[in-house]
Amino acid sequence: MKKVISTTAAPAAIGPYSQAIDLGNMVFISGQIPVNPATGEIPEGIKAQTAQSISNIKAILAEAGLTIDNVVKTTVFLADMSLFGDMNEVYGAEFTAPYPARSAVAVRELPKQVLVEIETIAVR
Repeated sequence: MKKVISTTAAPAAIGPYSQAIDLGNMVFISGQIPVNPATGEIPEGIKAQTAQSISNIKAILAEAGLTIDNVVKTTVFLADMSLFGDMNEVYGAEFTAPYPARSAVAVRELPKQVLVEIETIAVR
């Protein structure tokens, strides 16, 4: 049974999708871009943007009764692969071993011209 997860502590969906879908044992979180939900602002630089994207993920996880330790898979979309090292530095400080499985790819463009978007799968 699908349950929609939604919180004002993360940016609202800007299209026909949910912030997250809870299937009971798994939670699928839509890609989170680095928009501060309180101000609508986007921080400058890949490190700050990665931190904000992860903060948004944590807020959605909390709404589902989970933490970042429940994350088993992430997909990181980057505006350019040259940003990988700095993104990875922040990412590595937020997640702990055993780290989730991860894919990281560069894409042509991201919404609102941000530098990073992160989607997540978590389990109970």
